[in-house]
Amino acid sequence: MYVTCDWLFYYVGNINVQHSFSIYRMIGHADVTSFSIRFIARLLAMGLLLCSTELMSAQEVDSVVPETHFPNTDFETKALNMEFHAKKREDLRSIMPENSVAIVFSNSIKNRSNDVDFEFHQNPNFFYLTGLNEPHAMLVVFKEEQRIESFDSKEILFIQPRDSMKEIWSGKTMGVDRARELLGVKYVFGSGMFTEFDFDFYKFDKVFYTVDHTSITDDVNNRRDLFSLKKHFVQMLDTTKRNVDLYMLREFMATLREVKEPEEVALLRKAIEITCGAQHDLMAKLNPGMYEYEAEAIIEYAFKFQGAESPGFPSIIGGGKNSCILHYTSNRDELKDGDLLVVDIGAEYHNYSADITRTFPVNGKFTEEQKIIYQIVLDAQVAGIAACQKGNKFWAPNEVATKIIIRGLVENRVIKKRMDYRKYFMHGTSHYLGLDVHDIGLNGSLAPGNVLTVEPGIYIPKGSDCDPKWWNIGIRIEDDILITEDGHEILSDCIPKTIIEIEYLMAK
Repeated sequence: MYVTCDWLFYYVGNINVQHSFSIYRMIGHADVTSFSIRFIARLLAMGLLLCSTELMSAQEVDSVVPETHFPNTDFETKALNMEFHAKKREDLRSIMPENSVAIVFSNSIKNRSNDVDFEFHQNPNFFYLTGLNEPHAMLVVFKEEQRIESFDSKEILFIQPRDSMKEIWSGKTMGVDRARELLGVKYVFGSGMFTEFDFDFYKFDKVFYTVDHTSITDDVNNRRDLFSLKKHFVQMLDTTKRNVDLYMLREFMATLREVKEPEEVALLRKAIEITCGAQHDLMAKLNPGMYEYEAEAIIEYAFKFQGAESPGFPSIIGGGKNSCILHYTSNRDELKDGDLLVVDIGAEYHNYSADITRTFPVNGKFTEEQKIIYQIVLDAQVAGIAACQKGNKFWAPNEVATKIIIRGLVENRVIKKRMDYRKYFMHGTSHYLGLDVHDIGLNGSLAPGNVLTVEPGIYIPKGSDCDPKWWNIGIRIEDDILITEDGHEILSDCIPKTIIEIEYLMAK
């Protein structure tokens, strides 16, 4: 790429794929009055795009901007097509027992304070089965086709009807008619219609659902929420609850969601590419004297600029002593010369979240002690990733990484007894990744299509029972790994992590 495009990158610097697309879109839609200037600008932007993607396959390029594959609408849409979600409903039926029914509710709207709500985020299981990103909804999935009043169906969806007055304030919603067309569910009704149906839930051998206690007890007067739907559903159950199962639906969904379809992997790739770009931006701009919130601003600006809807979780930007706090999210302290900075972040793109951690020195140079601990963690991570093979136990990466961390801590006299490693490495290395940053799964044997993290760490806070030269060294290195038929793929390999690479990039 840098050979054939030297003339272009000489003028515009080091531009990655995401920035090339963004520049093309920005210039292509810019208000430039001169046709000739606009034409030249478009050519330049297209040159950036072609140069930055010339080594990518067509499939990889498509994964950068998957939204172009889907119809434009004037309300919130999804990125997976209706066939994907229909297949997932059928997959759920295939593992449900005979004469059973599963009930899945959307998430409710959560109040932040007074008349301000938190930004809505859909129940991942509900999204997985429907593709709907709206509250106040309920999906009914029958194992066998059922006669409901005048029609036969294996599934029914209840959603909030369109309300022109609410849409003035909050934007358009899908509505019943568009839901039938865009979600691929034949029988869709307004949520208020649920009270008019008699499902005879007591006739089923099993009724599967899970309870979100925070929303089933919400104020009945809050009509935006799920109270009325859930309350009526519970009233329709057998009073003895003899056939109710509150646990197996989660296991069913974990079975389905732990293996990612190609469409899901494409969205994860995009989320990961955005996160890689953000990590690069921060490494280029980081200097002593900045504050953690400034670093967070650089990260989350890069997320939005590249098309992510939001962070997949609160960004962890911990410098100095805060690098030793595993889930530190206050992000208010000053970043000082000699500090390490743990940056554990993930962009969320079309409901799928990345999760990548890098640790780098605020001043661009590791101290000797920092290098020693960093290399132990890196060696542990490399070994853990090597254990990501189909057929291996889910916890295999953790087991091999832990052995290396123990050996390194003992050899450098940070600990005296092997079991003391838990003082400084107190978490496992891996979790599934997908619609939840800590995605659901069964933690069995690894299989093609699993996406998991490998993230060993060592955290030595001030006052620890070791030589003070190690104090306030907190290091975590995390990558996102796809299990394949013949091994694995490091999806987040776009971020450097060796000492020499990090110091080189931060010195530029």
